[in-house]
Amino acid sequence: MKKINSIFIIDDDPITIFGIKKMLKTTVICKDIKDFENGKTALEGLKERIKKGASIPEVIFLDINMPIMDGWEFLEEFVEMDIKEKIIINVITSSIDPLDYKRWNDFRLKSLHYLNFKNKPIYKIEATDLNRINMAS
Repeated sequence: MKKINSIFIIDDDPITIFGIKKMLKTTVICKDIKDFENGKTALEGLKERIKKGASIPEVIFLDINMPIMDGWEFLEEFVEMDIKEKIIINVITSSIDPLDYKRWNDFRLKSLHYLNFKNKPIYKIEATDLNRINMAS
């Protein structure tokens, strides 16, 4: 199993969070999995970690439709942050709108991070989704 230092799950649906955590247990070893119910609290958590010099997440699971601050708003701020480490960001959505895919691709092209696009429900977390961690280090 792959060892990961930190994972963020940003989603307002507790069932999705539960499912992702359950799948992660069969795929990775990670003692630092944090979940956030919207992009705002996740950004605050990330900024706090950076301020304290703590490890930032190597993998983020990001829902795009959430209250307060959605995934797109999170990405707008996130891609502007001065983060040198390449993070794997799995954008997850139940949306079938082609504009969401286009928007993801626009972020993917302007970001230094690795962005994947996943439709809900997520049935499994593929090893290929996490293999880039070695390349990012």
